[in-house]
Amino acid sequence: MISSDVIRGYNDTIVLYILLNNDSYGYEIGQSIATMSQGKYVIKETTLYSTFTRLEKNDYIASYEGDETKGRIRTYYRITDAGRQYFKEKQAEWELVKEVIDIFTDTKEKDYATN
Repeated sequence: MISSDVIRGYNDTIVLYILLNNDSYGYEIGQSIATMSQGKYVIKETTLYSTFTRLEKNDYIASYEGDETKGRIRTYYRITDAGRQYFKEKQAEWELVKEVIDIFTDTKEKDYATN
């Protein structure tokens, strides 16, 4: 399982990815994350809802009331145009992060010059 510290900076990207094609609600998004990661990342409910709050505050997602379930009105989330643009920026950033981290996690023995 992935440490929440390692992935924390990418919760926004993960949630936006899930919302790219369909609106969804909190529980379903959390389940999608667990399923898509094959159980390697299970987002905590508090982390998920703080992610929603941050994304909505920045106008990357919008919420609306949906159907009623067990006496409660379900809140749905949809990605905005600004959220789509932010997702593209995060994709590019991730490619750069991978490139840099790969340099420092290469397990092949290297012949580095020492001073």
